[in-house]
Amino acid sequence: MDIISLLSEPLSYAFIQRGMQALILVGGISAVVGCFVVVRGMSFFGDALSHAILPGVALSYTASGGYVASNLFLGGLGAGIVSALVIAWLTRNEELKEDSAIAIVFVTMFALGIAIVSTQASYSADLTHILFGSILGISESDLLMVAAMGAAVLLVILLLYKELLIVSFDLTLAHSLRLPVERLRILLLLLIAVTIVASLQAVGIALMLALLITPAATARLLVKRLHHMIVIASLIGVFSGVVGFYASYYLDIPSGACIVLTLSAIFGVAILGQSTWARLRDGE
Repeated sequence: MDIISLLSEPLSYAFIQRGMQALILVGGISAVVGCFVVVRGMSFFGDALSHAILPGVALSYTASGGYVASNLFLGGLGAGIVSALVIAWLTRNEELKEDSAIAIVFVTMFALGIAIVSTQASYSADLTHILFGSILGISESDLLMVAAMGAAVLLVILLLYKELLIVSFDLTLAHSLRLPVERLRILLLLLIAVTIVASLQAVGIALMLALLITPAATARLLVKRLHHMIVIASLIGVFSGVVGFYASYYLDIPSGACIVLTLSAIFGVAILGQSTWARLRDGE
């Protein structure tokens, strides 16, 4: 079988085409938002929020009798926004450290989600689907929902790029310029929530953090400027989604796992390359 046949065979099915399109969208969008998460040191928040949306997803999933549709996104989005706002409220006066607030909201929401899902007879299957996603189950309406959410996130970042850049790198400068720092912080939390929900169907809750953090962390090893980092992270996210998808198809392994392993392999190559380059430079 030649390379063209290898690439075209999976795409002969409409549901696989939708899955591929969703992975390209999710990989690119998650990487863009992930760059702000990484430079601000908010990786733990991303992990916590990806699990904190479980109650909303579980409610939508169980209410529809296990049917995955747009209400799954809406339920997750609602829970994500509530979680982000609660964390922002708890840390508004800095009386409670951000990591403590995140941990409290994380475990509370995740436990609530587990409790809701456990009321269903198909508890094990339902939880597996929610945690690890089902890329081949994406419908046309789901794909449109992902595209709409992604477009909204990218538009906000484009319009407020300079403000988000300053807040991410220099809070002192942001305050001196009289930027609405707290509003921008809440906005970033909400953007993370929307991105996580948009990626839910593709890789599930458990593997979402890899799409959000690994491409951005890899790009940061390679470049220093944020706009360069965003471009490289997006390319890594899209590339890993496509490669992981084909690996999943031919190796009969869950797509989420393949994508994460691809991302990790690229990160490993990048960090080894950087280490080798540093040793060569120092040797000179």
